Amino acid sequence: MSEEVKHSFIRRFFAWLWRHKWWSLTVILILLAGGTWWIIASIGDKVEYVTVNVSRGDIKHVVTATGEINPVNTVSVGSQVSGTIENIYVDYNSRVTKGQLLLEIEPSVLQATVDEARAALDSAKSQLNLARNDYERNKTLYDSGYIARAEMEQSQTNYEQAQQSVKRMESQYERAVTNLSYATITSPVDGTVISRKVDKGQTVAASFQTPDLFEIAEDLSKMQIETAVSEADIGVIKEGQNVTFTVDAYPRKTFNGIVKQVRLSPTTTSNVVVYTVVIDVDNADLNLMPGMTAFVTILVDAAKDVWKTQNAAFLVRNFKNIITDAPDNVNPNEYIAVLRDGKPVFIKYTKGLITATETQIVSDELKPDDKVIVGRVGQSTSSAATQARRRGPF
Repeated sequence: MSEEVKHSFIRRFFAWLWRHKWWSLTVILILLAGGTWWIIASIGDKVEYVTVNVSRGDIKHVVTATGEINPVNTVSVGSQVSGTIENIYVDYNSRVTKGQLLLEIEPSVLQATVDEARAALDSAKSQLNLARNDYERNKTLYDSGYIARAEMEQSQTNYEQAQQSVKRMESQYERAVTNLSYATITSPVDGTVISRKVDKGQTVAASFQTPDLFEIAEDLSKMQIETAVSEADIGVIKEGQNVTFTVDAYPRKTFNGIVKQVRLSPTTTSNVVVYTVVIDVDNADLNLMPGMTAFVTILVDAAKDVWKTQNAAFLVRNFKNIITDAPDNVNPNEYIAVLRDGKPVFIKYTKGLITATETQIVSDELKPDDKVIVGRVGQSTSSAATQARRRGPF
């Protein structure tokens, strides 16, 4: 066909369309509507589901918290007497043994008190001797009828009072000697000085309460963590549970511990109730120091090589909201819907271990490639397409 013939045919075709333009427009609209209806119907038949993966692996239920590391037993060493500190024999980090000299308070005032008490005791003893001699003499005279009974009894009373005075002076002397011994401060335990709170020349006053001089940790190789656990988690914490924790000083190292005690006394801060959980820690290498913050993970329960999935898989309340042809007898508490070959399949299950993000699935019907259906992509659009398909294009 020559170019001239082609051009002639095209001109005649468009001329025909122009003469019959209303019929042509109608045909075009019918074709467009039919194509649109076919596309919508095709989309409506294809349902895309939102799924989460099912995997096999380990799952752990843990409780996290923070706490402070401290020695298991710490002893505060104080002074029972007032005075000026004359000598200090230990410092921070000093290793001490029980009975070792730590500090001396200037003893002159205390020694003077001892001397005064001794002199008063000696004087009381002299008075006792005089009163005893006077009583014995008057008793002899009274027995011989040379003095009145009242005079003899008065000498007896003076003698008894002198005896009481000696006892009182002895007590004061012993107290003065004891106070003098308190000027020498010794360690009550074997341990390490972790705090020194006074300096040489400082005056300590023990009039109202015992001033703290040192803080001694008995054994730094055994530490403990006191961590606060919320009331929502405390019910699953038991003695003997394994604990792992980290500290900022060693960010790449994980330390181990064991829950020693769950204290019953609550603490309320800003309307939040927490309970103290004490964790025993082995610190044989002495890496951990008092006062460090520990980021604690308490292992409550664990399961190995089990089916598990995200907790979102169990948020479905009614399968028919997602799968229109779901059977009426499938309860989301007993069944999950998994996607196999593009189609939903319902399998029975029970929940195992539950964590904050994952849940163990106990079922013999699961397969490695299964995905749990949790929703439907574009659900409102699909519903509209279904209605359009039922109504037809017009």
